[in-house]
Amino acid sequence: MRVLIVDDEPLARSALEQALCGRNDIETLDSAKDAIQALEMIQKGKYDVLLLDVGMPELSGIDLADRLNKRNQPIPSIIFVTAHSQHAIAAFENHAVDYVLKPFSSDRINDALNVAFRRTENDRAARLIKVLPHLETLLAKSSFKVAIKAKGRIIFIDPTEVALIRAEGNYVLLEKRSGSYLLRESLSIVAEKLKPYGFIRIHRSVLVNASFVEEIQPWATGDYVLRIKGGQELTVSRMYKNNLRSIAQLWFGTGVFS
Repeated sequence: MRVLIVDDEPLARSALEQALCGRNDIETLDSAKDAIQALEMIQKGKYDVLLLDVGMPELSGIDLADRLNKRNQPIPSIIFVTAHSQHAIAAFENHAVDYVLKPFSSDRINDALNVAFRRTENDRAARLIKVLPHLETLLAKSSFKVAIKAKGRIIFIDPTEVALIRAEGNYVLLEKRSGSYLLRESLSIVAEKLKPYGFIRIHRSVLVNASFVEEIQPWATGDYVLRIKGGQELTVSRMYKNNLRSIAQLWFGTGVFS
């Protein structure tokens, strides 16, 4: 079995190499620092399995997989390696394409390698076609930034780091653990644009990042109290209580929000 590791992070490449070094069924274990170098190596030699990072500069792992899929040559089994679990992992997990979520264990890597190696060429191509659109969504969301003009500068913020967004007159206040930023925009427009990134409306003047929610407590009044990471508690009005359903994909043993 010939394996190629493709990751722009030296520590990640090293961790993968260490996880696989004990296997006696690997004839060749090579590494590429990015997808461009990997493409050159694949053109010169044949590999059975690629351990492929999703987000890389210049040419992403998705782009590399897409190029390999369009060639008139056998497709290696691809194990996608990603540090981004939210949103997309659940989406493509059920398509039976191997992925490994960083940080990973040696057992997880080796299990994925065993499965990938057993797949036929036709099976590899079919699974790759299914998974690519989901990975493209993952990459787009992981690179999404919010641009805010503040004090003569333009600041770029990762929305996954924003816990709350509050209406402040003609502005909205984006609250992070490390600070806050004012953006001249209406809360309704911000809510619409950030809905795909896990933000839900819990009050006419408050949006919350669902990934920060730790607990929900119902009140006798019909309202709810929502606690987020850091201990802050927020009131969820009855008008927006049904939005709480989107916080979790599955609910067990509860009849609330009905």
